[in-house]
Amino acid sequence: MLTVVVVINLAIALILLCLAWLVWQIRKRLAKIAKALTAYERSTYAALHKAPNTIYKGKLGIEKLQQGNEPLQLQLQRVRQVLSLFFLGWRAWQRFSRRAPFPK
Repeated sequence: MLTVVVVINLAIALILLCLAWLVWQIRKRLAKIAKALTAYERSTYAALHKAPNTIYKGKLGIEKLQQGNEPLQLQLQRVRQVLSLFFLGWRAWQRFSRRAPFPK
């Protein structure tokens, strides 16, 4: 009877030892993963913590460019209007010049 109890205790101890070894291996893997994730978090923070200010500065620059382009847009619109009037006159002149001359 004593032998059976000792064998059962040894079997339980061996199973628990294997289980402890597996838990130890999992812990080591989780520690590596946590270390890698911490490094990734630090690198992304270093790269992105200035992003809001940079985006804001870019937005201000775009707004400034848009305001600077408004007079140019007006000038471009005037040039287009002048050119369209010129081409309208050109077409009318071509049609008129193709007709027969006025009778004398």
